[in-house]
Amino acid sequence: QVQLVESGGGLVQPGGSLRLSCAASGSISRIYAMGWYRQAPGKQRELIATISSGGSTHYADSVKGRLTISRDNAKNTVFLQMNSLKPEDTAVYYCTRGRTFNTGYYPEYWGQGTQVTVSS
Repeated sequence: QVQLVESGGGLVQPGGSLRLSCAASGSISRIYAMGWYRQAPGKQRELIATISSGGSTHYADSVKGRLTISRDNAKNTVFLQMNSLKPEDTAVYYCTRGRTFNTGYYPEYWGQGTQVTVSS
């Protein structure tokens, strides 16, 4: 059983930065892809960033250039560096472990989520 625990969320002013971490109790070895989703109040959950087993990254247009996903397989940890944050980035952010196919990224395990609030 894999458990994913996010941390690093909080309140930040517009233009500020946060770094989210996701610690996995099980392996996130090179065969697995990892992804971050977010869900804002009243909106559907959206996939915002993925990193493949080989290290290739993909981002939603809404966060491209501002967010960076990375992974440390030795520490079973995935990160999401968030810069130039906007109020519309306010959401609960979820870490996932999954797999990628030609048709996209498919999460298999989810963390409990961490709240990010961007407000002055």
